[in-house]
Amino acid sequence: MAQQVAIVWNPSKTSREELEDALGDAVEKTGAELEVMWLQTSPDDPGRAAAEQAIDKAAGLIVAAGGDGTVRAVAEVLAERTAALDVGAPGAASASVPRDGLPDLAIAPLGTGNLLARNLGVPVGDLAAAFTRALADDARSIDVGWLSVDGADERQAFAVMAGFGIDAHMISETDDDLKSRVGWLAYVESLGRAVSVSEVIDIRVTEGDGAEREARAHTLMIGNCGMVQGGITLLPAADPADGELDMLVVDTEGVGGWFDAARNMLWDNGLKKLLPGTGVEAESSDSIAHHRTTRIRIDLDEPREIELDGDIIGEATRIDAEVQPAALRVR
Repeated sequence: MAQQVAIVWNPSKTSREELEDALGDAVEKTGAELEVMWLQTSPDDPGRAAAEQAIDKAAGLIVAAGGDGTVRAVAEVLAERTAALDVGAPGAASASVPRDGLPDLAIAPLGTGNLLARNLGVPVGDLAAAFTRALADDARSIDVGWLSVDGADERQAFAVMAGFGIDAHMISETDDDLKSRVGWLAYVESLGRAVSVSEVIDIRVTEGDGAEREARAHTLMIGNCGMVQGGITLLPAADPADGELDMLVVDTEGVGGWFDAARNMLWDNGLKKLLPGTGVEAESSDSIAHHRTTRIRIDLDEPREIELDGDIIGEATRIDAEVQPAALRVR
């Protein structure tokens, strides 16, 4: 029986002809039998309506062919539908779960960051290989984080990471022309400027038990996966299927603080982890704190730009985040 596949594609990133050629190569290699529906995104809707249509037409697989915005839009719809089935609700186990009637998600990465694709090992820069992986029918359950800002009822999903500080500034400081020419390397070029404009502020952290503690940070990241733009790993112990969110708080001032931060990232949570017997848990230091949570609220003394899976969503003085375990099945 032919597999029902929906391709949700961003026409600003590629042509349908290019996608059809790559899909044809994958079909030839795998021998899969497909019935394909082509659903185009728009500048006003990066993929939500297309994902809803694919689900309503009983697609067994949705391939998000685009950048991080397209992937996040499709993932958000699938996570909402999963929650409506009471599958992957907060507190549920993150193991593989029944998802009758809901399609798997696959990624044909066409953006600059391609954050979820890189974190999950999806081939980047080779559409035929990405489609071949998508047709292999080897899916895994992953969690999704939900973020709201300034106490709003509206929530947005993130599959990789959200927060403020260096990562958000690195995105906003990146030159669009350079990004179109050299891809993710443009983020590395913007890193120096991002560091210079990130200032330490006071924050208050409240977790699910209601206990509040004070801290200082110029960068705070809440993540489902560990790698961000430029191939930089900020959360080395993050596991997208563990039912938790990993949190990083960076409080660095002066040369000594930055030296400690560099040592922590490059040695404590980098090269040192390659040695036998060192374990996989992230290590904290004087200027960097690692933590895990399922639900958290962050109040900021000053507004900061908030980043969500590679996109800036505006400034805020409050962040609420929560994990939805086993929200998606991704190939």
